[in-house]
Amino acid sequence: MASINSRDEKAQEDKSPNACSVVEAVNEIGSEWRLIVLYDLVNSEEKRFNELKRSTGANSRTLSRVVEDLEDGGLVERRVEDKPIATYYSLTDSGASLCPVFDEIECWADEHL
Repeated sequence: MASINSRDEKAQEDKSPNACSVVEAVNEIGSEWRLIVLYDLVNSEEKRFNELKRSTGANSRTLSRVVEDLEDGGLVERRVEDKPIATYYSLTDSGASLCPVFDEIECWADEHL
């Protein structure tokens, strides 16, 4: 009788190498707040922090963490102005390339959910 561990190892070996990149991508953008912020920025050139906070419904702490994560991941860029002091967020080219993905997910959700 095969042990549970050896079955798990076999299941790992049988996974498609393409599935790994899908899982990695979902881990990068897949949290609820990351998706909300990304989707919100898809429909605008850039937003100030407070505009993004209002439009997403996120509290300041959550939004700060999420935009920092997205910036670290290369999906969002931050621009700071001195006078008046303001921080703006927008999608990078990499972030903007998610637009067709969001469109496809929306079509799928409309059809299946």
